Amino acid sequence: MTTRPETGDGSADPELAAIIGERRQLINLAYRLLGSLTEAEDVVQETYARWYALPGRQREGIESPGAWLTTVAGRICLDLLGSARARRERYVGEWIPEPLPDGTQWSSGRPGGGPLDPADRVTLDESVDMALLVVLDSMTPAERVAFVLHDVFRYPFAEVAEIVGRTPAACRQLASSARRRVRAARPVATPTARHARVVRDFKRAWQAGDIDALVTLLDPHVTATSDGGGLVSAELRPVRGGERVARLLVEIAGRVADLTLRERTVNGRPGLVAELDGAIVTVMAFDVAGDRIRRIWSVRNPEKLRPWTRG
Repeated sequence: MTTRPETGDGSADPELAAIIGERRQLINLAYRLLGSLTEAEDVVQETYARWYALPGRQREGIESPGAWLTTVAGRICLDLLGSARARRERYVGEWIPEPLPDGTQWSSGRPGGGPLDPADRVTLDESVDMALLVVLDSMTPAERVAFVLHDVFRYPFAEVAEIVGRTPAACRQLASSARRRVRAARPVATPTARHARVVRDFKRAWQAGDIDALVTLLDPHVTATSDGGGLVSAELRPVRGGERVARLLVEIAGRVADLTLRERTVNGRPGLVAELDGAIVTVMAFDVAGDRIRRIWSVRNPEKLRPWTRG
């Protein structure tokens, strides 16, 4: 990205400061639209490249650089979402959104890993919950963009329409359709304290190899999904059913005796990180309903874990 020089009095260029100040907002938007921090960073880089490719006079004529940057980033994301289906068809195994590298030890609130640069940190709220990101991934590109821009970032439909390329009325319908999907998939959110207790009990039962305890903690219709991207071993299809998932977990623990489980915040919710010889090999997110786990997402693809290992 091209940088501009300081002004003559030695202070930072105010235009540059204002533009760079939009970076965090753009990262937040692009991550929610794409489900990948790596792709979100690429989108933001491309957005800035397009800004600085504009003739100086044209840039000066833009009344709201932030709105311009958001529009461009949104359109880039929309294009990427349109091609994502083809890319997913070539993906080996199941695809899970890239987990955010928060690294906070939720049992104590202490940092447990290397944090992101503050300028790149994604705001942790319900809109980055893994369960919601998975629902978003099932939407059409236009639905996802309309929902995220309006329901999450509170953009008016007139502005959403400029990005999506449809009428405000059509965008309203898209957001409404997306909203119904979210409500159907996630009728009730489990309080964080209860979610944490269930995940901690799950961790203890798994470490003890206690199949009966695991079955008690798992919903009878639980689904466990793994994402290895064809680069590491992982189940190629979701595993369903409490006893099947429990036995698979115990089998995995038996194969990898030195696996260390750590309590870490994953996408704003209590999750687990598995380490082997000091290296993070799996990041796990959970969907908890009541006192039982109904979905487990295990990200093992090393490319998706890179943000967790940045020093």
